[in-house]
Amino acid sequence: MPFGCVTLGDKKDYNQPSEVTDRYDLGQVIKTEEFCEIFRAKEKTTGKLYTCKKFLKRDGRKVRKAAKNEIIILKMVKHPNILQLVDVYITRKEYFIFLELATGREVFDWILDQGYYSEKDTSNVIRQVLEAVAYLHSLKIVHRNLKLENLVYYNRLKNSKIVISDFHLAKLENGLIKEPCGTPEYLAPEVVGRQRYGRPVDCWAIGVIMYILLSGNPPFYEEADEDDYENHDKNLFRKILAGDYEFAPPYWDDISQAAKELVTRLMEVEQDQRITAEEAISHEW
Repeated sequence: MPFGCVTLGDKKDYNQPSEVTDRYDLGQVIKTEEFCEIFRAKEKTTGKLYTCKKFLKRDGRKVRKAAKNEIIILKMVKHPNILQLVDVYITRKEYFIFLELATGREVFDWILDQGYYSEKDTSNVIRQVLEAVAYLHSLKIVHRNLKLENLVYYNRLKNSKIVISDFHLAKLENGLIKEPCGTPEYLAPEVVGRQRYGRPVDCWAIGVIMYILLSGNPPFYEEADEDDYENHDKNLFRKILAGDYEFAPPYWDDISQAAKELVTRLMEVEQDQRITAEEAISHEW
């Protein structure tokens, strides 16, 4: 399918809003995220359903940067475990990004319902995430925001594949990255410590995801008073910097040694000693 508008620079080659509405019916907003609204869209000629992310330019430089970034990165990637870009329209006031529609639930929601995954089910999820991340890393792309909420079942069938979504924080690794970003509970020590970082941050986040899937608990947890988020984050970050987590009973009593060893290697505090996504795919677990 052709992309609506491919110019992201200074050239004022905008789409007309009617180009979007002539081709797609945009339904109601199904979700509002930090930078955008998410719609379910229907292509008028085929009846096919897609996800549409709408970014408003007037919402500021950060929003414009996030939209441009997501478009650039998604145009570079094609992998069965990454939600694929379908179409892009850039009007004077908005960015419209059309993606494949994943109709399954977030892995996060499954965890809330089930408590934890079996080793077999965890292995199936983690293998798919590692394959997608190894592919991204081969292109020198760092996702920078891997978490349970960004892993989605592609459909509602029992054997549905997992897809990674939300690439607005992803970045091309041209030299090491300095700017910190991401979700606190999943941040690698080098990000928390404001060091330069790169692809290993994604492997750390996969380790956190694997820990939660197997035990139903996060590796780094800090009770928070409602009004004391600053101290909560400080204590959380102190634990992350020290790699201060454990395989606590009874949650880990029946988990294999191989699974624990992979978590440990993914959550290695020293980024240059951390296992890569490619290496982790070949791990015995």
